[in-house]
Amino acid sequence: MMQQIILYPLLLQLFLSIVLMFAWQRISWQRVISIVGGIVNLGISAWLFMHIWNNGTQTVQAGNWEAPFGITFVADSLSATLVLLTAISGVAVSIFSASSIVAARLKFGYFPIFHFLLLGLNGAFLTGDIFNLYVWFEIIIISSFVLITLGGEKAQLEGAVKYFTMNILASMIFLTAIAVLYGLTGSLNMADLAMKVAAIENRGLVEITAILFLIAFGIKAAVFPLYFWLPASYHTPPSAVSAIFGGLLTKVGVYALLRVFTLIFVGDVFLQNTIIVMAILTLISGGVGALIQTNLRKVFSYLIICHIGYMIIGLGMYTEVAIAGTIFYLIHDIVVKTNLFMVGGLIYRIKGTTNIKSLGGLYSEYPRLSLLIAIPLFSLVGIPPLSGFWPKISLISAGFSLENWWVIGAILFASLITMVIIARVWANVVWKDKVELPERLNFRYFDKLNNIRKSQLIVPIVFLSLVSLYIGFGAEHIQQLSARVAGELMDNQQYIDAVFDNGQNTRP
Repeated sequence: MMQQIILYPLLLQLFLSIVLMFAWQRISWQRVISIVGGIVNLGISAWLFMHIWNNGTQTVQAGNWEAPFGITFVADSLSATLVLLTAISGVAVSIFSASSIVAARLKFGYFPIFHFLLLGLNGAFLTGDIFNLYVWFEIIIISSFVLITLGGEKAQLEGAVKYFTMNILASMIFLTAIAVLYGLTGSLNMADLAMKVAAIENRGLVEITAILFLIAFGIKAAVFPLYFWLPASYHTPPSAVSAIFGGLLTKVGVYALLRVFTLIFVGDVFLQNTIIVMAILTLISGGVGALIQTNLRKVFSYLIICHIGYMIIGLGMYTEVAIAGTIFYLIHDIVVKTNLFMVGGLIYRIKGTTNIKSLGGLYSEYPRLSLLIAIPLFSLVGIPPLSGFWPKISLISAGFSLENWWVIGAILFASLITMVIIARVWANVVWKDKVELPERLNFRYFDKLNNIRKSQLIVPIVFLSLVSLYIGFGAEHIQQLSARVAGELMDNQQYIDAVFDNGQNTRP
């Protein structure tokens, strides 16, 4: 029965979504239910993580149909880690939303849709069926489209059109790839596909199918040249929505790339080189794009793109050290990017603008808040010993072992340009003298809040900052976790055995 814990994060989010719909007009109830539910979900996700850590990969066969005939849910170290990170980000954004999302938007179902989005994310991480991965992706797209348009402002609708169009295109390509794969193998179970694809003699057709998956997941992960929809949309919704988008949505694409290209399509040199080229161009284009922006949230949006390159470059190198660096960076990036967009929302509520040229004087007015904001900013740069530093060491080490100087150069370039960008943000937003704004902009929203509402804006930033500090100062623990995940991904037989032993395989 302990195996059923895999389903608890899914069932809880579904339950919360339904309960919140019954509290549609009761805004104060929705806030309390969402926050309490988020805390409970964090506990369940931590329990699942520890169970997988101690007992190895576990599975649940829906309806007791044996694999590969039924729908399989699989929790390995990677899935359990991402479910836990989703819970950490989810509870932080839930608390932040309670104060930052206006009541008019809450009355249109913000919290039910928010938890429905978390349901889709958890489902994508835990499914062992390629078609159900597509289904969970669609749940994510529908939920995120509602959240990005909630409020109906012109900028939101424009961003939503670009977001929805590109993601629907990705879904069409994904579904086409699934159809071709099913035609080749007659199976949808990912563990079963791993064995059947390896036995297909027509490798050219397999490679074409793999490229379709690469394009579909590349759009969702926002890699070069498929990223332009992201900076056009992520800065438009409320900061709480941008936070969950920036922290988790693109990482679902990264997860899908990791899962498919370490389990189903393995060992193709052409694909690995293609991924490396895409990663290098993603690092460069995202960094340059962030450098020329003047809107704080657009800067963070382009940095999402830039740093996706770190994650897929490890997949392209395809060594255990490189994959471990990718996993470490994935863990760090989810926490930091979620926090950065909440920081952007806090600055907007203090200053009334996110235009870097119009900001300034934050340290002179709010010195303690400025020191808090420094943690995610400097963690993003990777100043030793903060969290962004350690995975780059693994990635550079992997580059040296392969003597791939282009990879090393791209990583160093992206690190340098990130440092320049964050230094510019810090100098203009925090250190420089206060800029006098027109009265219509200088509404001082933050100062008018009571202490409870202020704490709902600050506490989640403190919480994620502490998590970031733990990742940095407790790097040996995160490195141990990353190495274990990398080992499991490189030895996909463990995953296959767990699925076909119906969850009885408990090798840690």
